Amino acid sequence: MGMGRSRNSTSRWKVAAVAAVAVTITGVGLGVASAAEGVPTVACPQVVVGGNIPAQARDEVQRNLDLLQKQIEEANARIASTQGQGGANFIQNAILGPLKDKRFAAINRIETAIGRNAPKPDLNAEGLAPCTLDEDGGGDDTNAGGGNGNGGGAPAPGADLGILTNSCDTSTLQAHDGFQKGDRCVSTEFGEVGAAANNPTLLITSAPSQVRRNQAFTLRISTRNLIRDRFLAAGQGGYYVESSVLQNGLVRGHFHTACRMLAGTRSAPDPAPVPAFFVATEDSRGGSTPDTVTIQVPGLPESGTAQCASWAGDGSHRIPMMERANQTPALDAVRIRVR
Repeated sequence: MGMGRSRNSTSRWKVAAVAAVAVTITGVGLGVASAAEGVPTVACPQVVVGGNIPAQARDEVQRNLDLLQKQIEEANARIASTQGQGGANFIQNAILGPLKDKRFAAINRIETAIGRNAPKPDLNAEGLAPCTLDEDGGGDDTNAGGGNGNGGGAPAPGADLGILTNSCDTSTLQAHDGFQKGDRCVSTEFGEVGAAANNPTLLITSAPSQVRRNQAFTLRISTRNLIRDRFLAAGQGGYYVESSVLQNGLVRGHFHTACRMLAGTRSAPDPAPVPAFFVATEDSRGGSTPDTVTIQVPGLPESGTAQCASWAGDGSHRIPMMERANQTPALDAVRIRVR
């Protein structure tokens, strides 16, 4: 009897899931189009989730089906609010392109969720992710493709490793607004990554081993493959808002230097306190040839062990991403005894 109820429940859920997708497709653009006659809307292929859905995956599958609808609604709203902006390729580059990426990720999350407890389906994410523009604004779904894919789709992000997410679509946190706030989700794409030979490196080439309290001292920092000409002021909303940008294969950014006092040397320090010293270097210099910058530290007010570190950042203060996982990021640190 228990098994019979389970099968019936699964069958009912399957029908509801497919119906939910149908609503997503047939409703494309209708709400926005009625607000302004002739406003273009997006038309997206239909996604059908077939087969029995494992109980463990139902919530996640339904959540991503709902996201597919939400993504279309947001794209239509943006088309309506940006009429006349940008050039001929604005909608394609700023709206349809990102929408394709979001749909691809959502469809792959559905596949991955099912695949954790059942054979992983191929929903043809590559074929169903792109949407077209309905210039008449009628919300027509004539291009709605049916059914499950039969192979040939691109592999899921992360090569089917079951990534948790690759966007803020599934996050319950508030969107990041460019200011220095935690408990937020950052939707900015990481951006361009250079070749391994062009990835930034950094080294502290000179530092004292000990200093007196409040005694000024210097640190010398050498950087390579870092053009130091981008620094979006974090205090003015420039934190995590710009994607990484390359110039002739090199990262455009800056580097930070900070000194903090350590409570001890046997456990990781508390990350919250503001450092005793901090400075960002954006001097419009740097490049593929290593050079050296002298950092003047006016002194540290407390006795103990100081950790002084330097690390590269892109325009929005992230440490530049490396081509390979086994490359050392552009950072270095030393310990200085303060007497």
